[in-house]
Amino acid sequence: MKYEPINFNEKYGLFTETWSPKVIAEMNDYQFKLAKVEGEFVWHVHDDTDETFVVISGTLVIEFRDGGVTLNEGEMFVIPKGVEHRPIAENLCKILLIEPKGIINTGDSDSVLTADNDVWI
Repeated sequence: MKYEPINFNEKYGLFTETWSPKVIAEMNDYQFKLAKVEGEFVWHVHDDTDETFVVISGTLVIEFRDGGVTLNEGEMFVIPKGVEHRPIAENLCKILLIEPKGIINTGDSDSVLTADNDVWI
């Protein structure tokens, strides 16, 4: 076992693409994924799992069909399973996602924004 912390800034420096989560750690069956996001994502739903968004820097808006939530640096929100949503970042935003291993970023939507899964950095 390595006794070294995971440094978010170092990990963010290892990739440039947006909407393409990168795994940095696992805990039981859950993965911690870093992503850079900018612009609008696709409407989608995860039928079988909740999804947690933590904003590391920037501002993220998560739209729902009946409202929305704005997350600023240092804030988080848990989206319950089965709730359709669409993340939007007007400017570059860095986020941490916490979700079970194997979850596809676009959920039930077939999109050009569907990222490769289980990519570690």
